[in-house]
Amino acid sequence: MINIAILGFGTIGSGVAEVIERNSSEIKNVLGDYLHVKYILDIRDIPGAVNDINIIVNDPDIKIICETMGGKEPAYTYTHLALERGISVCSSNKELVDAYGVELSIIAREHNCSYLFEASVGGGIPIIRPLRESCGHEKITKIAGILNGTCNYILTNMRAGKTFDEALKEAQDNGFAERNPAADIEGHDTARKIAILASLVSGQKFSYEQVNCTGITEVTLQDIIDAENENSTIKLLGVYDSEGPYLTVAPYIIPQTCPLYSVNSVFNGIMIHGTIVDDLMFYGRGAGKLPTASAVVSDVIECAKTLGQNINNNFADLKPAEVKPTEPPESKFRYLE
Repeated sequence: MINIAILGFGTIGSGVAEVIERNSSEIKNVLGDYLHVKYILDIRDIPGAVNDINIIVNDPDIKIICETMGGKEPAYTYTHLALERGISVCSSNKELVDAYGVELSIIAREHNCSYLFEASVGGGIPIIRPLRESCGHEKITKIAGILNGTCNYILTNMRAGKTFDEALKEAQDNGFAERNPAADIEGHDTARKIAILASLVSGQKFSYEQVNCTGITEVTLQDIIDAENENSTIKLLGVYDSEGPYLTVAPYIIPQTCPLYSVNSVFNGIMIHGTIVDDLMFYGRGAGKLPTASAVVSDVIECAKTLGQNINNNFADLKPAEVKPTEPPESKFRYLE
């Protein structure tokens, strides 16, 4: 039995525990052993939970930690401490990966453990591991993705005739948008995710501050109608282009011929172009309790198979990137080329 701990028992953290319980036999078939959640850490008063990270990192039985707290602190401090003790960390925290992914990856390598973050981009979509492993030999020249389920849900409902404010309220009522949705609708969430993907495939460290970022707050119902009249629609995309390199988050006009046209509601879609493999498309639930938790557990299994070793996550050797400014669009929206 392999003992793990979960830091943060909110939506994703509780989902990790549920996946481990519900799929215990499947996990045993893949791993050859069972996973057991020995500790839960949370700032709330949850029965059986602890609130002292030292209890976890000082327990020699704990080999892997799931960091599902979100935000930079105390997630950074706890992750740093765990990796220094040789405990692998599997994270869903895109903000932490964007800000400290290189540093934490170096610490993991130095202490023969791993720092993995499949769940930080694309929810339940396997995207980071395929890019790291299956496409590791490829030169990826372009990534274009619908990476935020909240924005996609809003824009999908606007296609059904709702105004932006009406669609946002519905997203909040259904739990798809936060009470303060700024990080989503202003594009910052997507910017962090495209920066992580660009870093993964380029050998350079991009940060979300380098992304030319425009959200969807200025998209109107009339804009949607006009796009539909041209057999197109509007989607918020995160785009990486190696030729600059350029990093952009903005509303794009998407024609019906593009696979991203049909990615609706809270689903995500990510298009990859490689010089050898040509075009690839990844599609699935980009958020949600169980899909995202499934991605965390996939990292846990990979770490459990390689205890005492470091998995190269492509981040430890990244050098700071220089990004060229993206040319402003000639009209209100950009067009996907």
